[in-house]
Amino acid sequence: MRLISLPLAVLFLAPGLAADSRPLSPCTIYRPDSNFYYDLSPIAVQKVRKDDRTESWHAKGYDLGTNFTLNFCAPVIETIKEAEGIEEGLLKNISAFYEWKGKTYSLGQASTELVYRGRELSLNYTNGSPCNSPLTHDRRNLKHNDDDDDEDDDDDDDDDKKKGDDDDEKKSHKGKSSKGHDDVRRKSTLISFACDPNLPEGKAHVSFVGSSPDQCAYFFRAKTMSACGGVTDPPTGLGAGGVFGVILVIFLAVYLLGGIAYQRTVMHQRGWRQLPNYTVWATIGSLLRDILIILTSSCSRLMPRRQGYNQLPGSGRGGRGSRADDENRLIDQLDEEWDD
Repeated sequence: MRLISLPLAVLFLAPGLAADSRPLSPCTIYRPDSNFYYDLSPIAVQKVRKDDRTESWHAKGYDLGTNFTLNFCAPVIETIKEAEGIEEGLLKNISAFYEWKGKTYSLGQASTELVYRGRELSLNYTNGSPCNSPLTHDRRNLKHNDDDDDEDDDDDDDDDKKKGDDDDEKKSHKGKSSKGHDDVRRKSTLISFACDPNLPEGKAHVSFVGSSPDQCAYFFRAKTMSACGGVTDPPTGLGAGGVFGVILVIFLAVYLLGGIAYQRTVMHQRGWRQLPNYTVWATIGSLLRDILIILTSSCSRLMPRRQGYNQLPGSGRGGRGSRADDENRLIDQLDEEWDD
């Protein structure tokens, strides 16, 4: 009973173990409360094939006077040679950026970790360029430029303030790297995803929502069909066939090991007779041989015979008997004539 209960226990526990270990792919998330699975990898731009998208996603900045370029769960495919406050080794990992007056500013490094808060699916990029970029100051100057044309004193003050800000910016940039963010606040990006079933698969509509007053955090909203979910069960490391194969292998291992242990210890068998159900396995060879003979003989009957000479009447076994009788009658007739 112990040997029988062990395979049964394995059969009941194996599916549970396979279900608990669910390694999710990058840029995916599973919601246990709704049993929905979300995969945003179709909208991640990766230039692998010729027909793939040739540029990252873009969003218009409107009042900021610049546009944004970003990607989902992957770095942008555009080549960035230099970015403010970012080391050269991290340029290839930038997932969002904008350009201002010939300079490139990073909005964060690539991340594949999706987050679900309430009903909002979001993605966050951090460790971008330092927050004290000239975009904030230039935006303020653009906003008040018309009101200060006739006020020379205010222009001088603004120039002094801008000069002081530029000096502070140079000091903050000097000797700083993307890793040394202990004393420097860095730009970040928060992308919120919304379901849009009308968009084709692999397409997204990205819009800029806003930014913090210090231009340190940027908010975007992306509408895509990939955010609708719809898959009721996330893909596991093993499919249905893989789980069945694991269960079958475990069952065979328990059957062989348990049977050998029983035959050796209880029945005191040695050699091949230690295998469980040895008599059954021993007759399998002869059974297969008989089946092969039956099949070949059946097939040979269905095959057309080779064309050749036909047997003459009287040939064969019946012909040989009648020919011997004829010879005997001929001999008897000759004997009678000789006697006469």
